[in-house]
Amino acid sequence: MSEKVLVIGSNSFSGSSFISHLLLKGYSVFACSRSEEKNKCFLPYKWVKGKSVSFYKYDMNSDINEILELINDEKIQYIVNFAAQSMVGESWDNPGDWFQTNAVALANLVSALKSYKILKRYVHVTTPEVYGNCEGFILEDYPINPSTPYASSRVASDLIMKNYFDEYRFPYVATRAANVYGPGQQLYRIIPKAIVSILLNKKIPLHGNGVSTRSFIHMNDVSEATEVLMQSGNCGETYHISTDEIISINDLVKKICMKLKVDFDDAVEVFPERAGKDATYQLSSQKLKQSFGWYNMTSLDSGLDQTIDWVKNNFEELKKSNMEYIHKK
Repeated sequence: MSEKVLVIGSNSFSGSSFISHLLLKGYSVFACSRSEEKNKCFLPYKWVKGKSVSFYKYDMNSDINEILELINDEKIQYIVNFAAQSMVGESWDNPGDWFQTNAVALANLVSALKSYKILKRYVHVTTPEVYGNCEGFILEDYPINPSTPYASSRVASDLIMKNYFDEYRFPYVATRAANVYGPGQQLYRIIPKAIVSILLNKKIPLHGNGVSTRSFIHMNDVSEATEVLMQSGNCGETYHISTDEIISINDLVKKICMKLKVDFDDAVEVFPERAGKDATYQLSSQKLKQSFGWYNMTSLDSGLDQTIDWVKNNFEELKKSNMEYIHKK
């Protein structure tokens, strides 16, 4: 019998992509999200032929009893939680919503699960935003210094997980991935937004002239690392998932413009930088590499080509989709 995994936040890009990875590996997957399943072009697990997912419209904030009942009835062995309010800039306007989902709902779930004996491992998907601005390829013990309400809400969630590990030995492993991207990503993220904007002859909004730098990692590489940690990560520990390639947003958009054969200066419109935005993240994945032999396999050039192909192949549907983030409580 295949092992059972519950993915919470299955409508997210990371969650749906991870489910696709699990299906290809032969797991039995249960999925829950607060909204109905999205259009197929935004759900990579719908692209896996001959495989199906048991989906439940459950919200961590209001349906915790239903989620717990599912876990108990199906005897779930692994839980991977991608559910979060994740937009950084917007967290300044509705910080309570960010703390409610990212900290309060999480605390309620983990508290209810602390005595669940069948659970082999719970993967807590967190973020490098908790470090604030950092450079020099930092390790996982780098000091926490959040600079936005979003980041502070994730610090709270990280501390909650530590509390339950220290007191109850709750079997969690935490992941902090660099900027993920790939086919199926929401159009308000910079890579798909740039591609779709160019194809629609619209300006690409470039905040702060694009000088901030990031590491962009293909979601397939993140999914592979997440599965490894789900199976074998040391409980109570955090692992970075990143590449060694750092690129400015400016140069990233230039690369996309070059691939689509448009002039960068004609394609962008510069806006002021967002409040509290950190200038750079540079994460070392040394711990993950040395412990499990993981390495990212997809280059940025190859990943961008894949994402461009996905946009072109689904363009009629994508051009009707909203390219701006719409906040939901």
